Amino acid sequence: MEAFRRGVKETIASHHVDMGKGLDAEQVSKNREEYGANVFVAEKKVSLLKKILISLNDVATIILLIAAVISFVATYLEDTGNYFESLLIIGIVVINSVLSIVQEGKAEDSLAALQNLNRTQVKVLRDGQIEQIDADDVVLGDVLVVENGSAIAADARLIEAIELQAEESALTGESLPVEKNADATFKPDDEVGLGERITMVYRGTTIVNGHGRAIVTAVGMQTEMGKIASLLSNESKIPLTPLQRRLVQLGKNISWVAIGAAVVVLGLGIYQGMDLKHIFLTAISLAVAVVPETLAVIVTMTLALGVQRIAQKHAIIRRLPAVETLGTTNVIASDKTGTLTQNKMTVRKVWQDEQDHLTNIADGLDDATKEVLSLAAISTNVSVKTVEGQTVYDGLPTEVALVRAIDKEATREELLEKYPLVEQIPFNSTKKRMTTVHKQPEGGYIAITKGAFDVLLPMIKHGNRDKAESVNKTFGGQALRVLTIAKRTFDVMPEAPTQEFYEQDLTLVGLVGIIDPPRPESAPAVEKARLAGVRTIMITGDHVETASAIAREIGILRNRDKTITGSELAKLSDKELDGNVQKYSVYARVTPTDKIRIIKSWQRQDATIAMTGDGVNDAPALKAADVGISMGETGTDVAREASDIILTDDNFATIINAISEGRGVYVKVRKTINFLLSANISELLVILIAMLLGWGSPLLPVHLLFINLVSDGLPGFALSREPMLTNVMNEPPMPKNTKLFAQGLGRQIGLNAALFAIVTLAAIWVGQNVAFGGLQANEQIGQTMAFTILSLTSIFHVFNIRSEKTLFAISYRANPSLVNMAILATVITLVITLIPFTQTLFGLTALSLGHWIVIIVLSLAPTIVIELLKYVRPTLFKV
Repeated sequence: MEAFRRGVKETIASHHVDMGKGLDAEQVSKNREEYGANVFVAEKKVSLLKKILISLNDVATIILLIAAVISFVATYLEDTGNYFESLLIIGIVVINSVLSIVQEGKAEDSLAALQNLNRTQVKVLRDGQIEQIDADDVVLGDVLVVENGSAIAADARLIEAIELQAEESALTGESLPVEKNADATFKPDDEVGLGERITMVYRGTTIVNGHGRAIVTAVGMQTEMGKIASLLSNESKIPLTPLQRRLVQLGKNISWVAIGAAVVVLGLGIYQGMDLKHIFLTAISLAVAVVPETLAVIVTMTLALGVQRIAQKHAIIRRLPAVETLGTTNVIASDKTGTLTQNKMTVRKVWQDEQDHLTNIADGLDDATKEVLSLAAISTNVSVKTVEGQTVYDGLPTEVALVRAIDKEATREELLEKYPLVEQIPFNSTKKRMTTVHKQPEGGYIAITKGAFDVLLPMIKHGNRDKAESVNKTFGGQALRVLTIAKRTFDVMPEAPTQEFYEQDLTLVGLVGIIDPPRPESAPAVEKARLAGVRTIMITGDHVETASAIAREIGILRNRDKTITGSELAKLSDKELDGNVQKYSVYARVTPTDKIRIIKSWQRQDATIAMTGDGVNDAPALKAADVGISMGETGTDVAREASDIILTDDNFATIINAISEGRGVYVKVRKTINFLLSANISELLVILIAMLLGWGSPLLPVHLLFINLVSDGLPGFALSREPMLTNVMNEPPMPKNTKLFAQGLGRQIGLNAALFAIVTLAAIWVGQNVAFGGLQANEQIGQTMAFTILSLTSIFHVFNIRSEKTLFAISYRANPSLVNMAILATVITLVITLIPFTQTLFGLTALSLGHWIVIIVLSLAPTIVIELLKYVRPTLFKV
């Protein structure tokens, strides 16, 4: 039988516990050995070696390593002893791996700083004495001694509960405290949700009122929190992000292109009777030309810089690729309490009976409203103190809301000076009301009773009961929790006053409507997400009425959207859920398993979904989502460990800012691919066409490596710092299965590569056929001109791809590092082509002024053509 269904006597007997003494040392040792320690199974840390292997387990990286081996072979065959090219490629791989590992290490350090380093202490009864021990030392059968403020260390069946209330939002998602009752019973066939098991207290929850004792019925992984933690192992495999999948596919395509090009070159070489060694070196040239050596490191740098910018916007990225995944997110599944709402119960509306006066607190407090709130505030157990200049309220959330609502007009201490407390009858979970008695300034006494409307209404003899019922119904429809305030005045205290005396012949004072209100920034953030093509849905453990009211207020629940509860969801098959999942905007009273079902159903609709949460109950869904986002301020350690991103301000609007940054990262990655592949494909075209024309191989491997690493690499690194020149949130997100070259990227690359190849081939022809300045035309001059033009056109191209607008519309200050890197790459190129030593090193030759004029004209030609096309058809170059 489940622990919560057992009676008090049955629970005591089954655990062989003496409630007067608790367990003795022998029983503690025996139970720990038999049932295990009160700890979770720790997830194994990834070793440094495994992290390195993971960083190298990438198609593009593997191609780079193969290129390095090929370069080694080529150097060996040429017997030059210059292994610079190979070492440089390996250096690129190492840098990429180090950047990835270091960034993840920084994220883990940031995460560690958020963890609560203090071990939880609990009170237990052992050997007849109440002891304070570490939560890890609790064993099955221990008697927990709980009171207001106690953290629950293990699942336990209550044996006694005096006015006991527990805050269980981390486990159930329920925002209000749950009243506990040790004597409650359940029918064997009743379906009882976790939040309704009022005979139990659970690990990870907190006592907020009353006191009691409970027998531990489950420890460690057997607790409800442990069961949720074990679900995480089912979601241990981290799926590839959309960009990772596209880059993997790109790497595969590049591999096939390299193999195909090598086969074509070998065939052409054999057909043309070329030397086999020369054919082999030419094939190597093609392999080097195809592989964008700096792509992986530039993408990593772009992601890392995105991480830094997002950190400035109050979000810690634990996994580098999550930045890019954010950019393609089109569904956000958000928790309600603390993320969309303030997690702070607040008085919203007050109705005063005598004047039939309804007030919205946001509009200010008038005298009638002050009367209701003043009486309500002094009839509480709230303590108010100042800690480091901040006012701290301690008490039940609803009572704190009452005190905070009137605090600016008069503090509770000031009110109690005016109305001194004489007697108090505490809140009773059975009677659901509380009464306090005070002296009145003008003489006599006033008894103030507050509680649930349906409880107090029969006791009220004076006041507009019909109107009160109407207001209560209206408040309930707005998902407000209603407190009824009533009073009784009398001149003289009786000798033996009773509760019945104070609570008879009551006069209605008014009704107070309380709610955990939305954050002010939630509604604008949801609307911003909607305009950006991102659907926001709410998944919460809270009641459907409360969830729906908040969702409607902030714009999540719109006209045709539907709500569904966990019990209704359980009746749907996966196929039925898939067919209807897009109709629902609010999921209420759901379990951790329900959340995973919802996430996976959306994923089966090809959605990229981000999930937010703070509780232990959210952890499995956080891990199952494409992007798991946990709360840094109120989130549990389990939720943070399961997430990809941690919000340090627990603010939904931060997610939208992070999505904007993620989209910017994705745009920059596309620009990088455009920039690098335009040059690489043009190199491939130049070599293949030159071979077909019988001109031989116009470029050496060292030329191609220089262009890829310096002419493309240096400006490419600066692309990672490129600001967003357009508002990416005005565009819909990129669909998950969109091809890498979609939305015109492939067309742009093809056009750019064709222009570069045309001017380069023209230069080769001029160098091989036209004499300038006394220099005879020859193959080496054509080769030198081809190298110089390909290098310069690649450098100039970085300005072409920045925007669909003309390059002159973008100021130097927008990204000075890009301009500086382009200048540096140009200077290095000119130094290599002009200095005799480097000419020899790179297999180049001196050129005349005429050759240089041709080079300048041909190098600028592609940029001029692209500028003209931007003027005629700007959408052709949209990024």
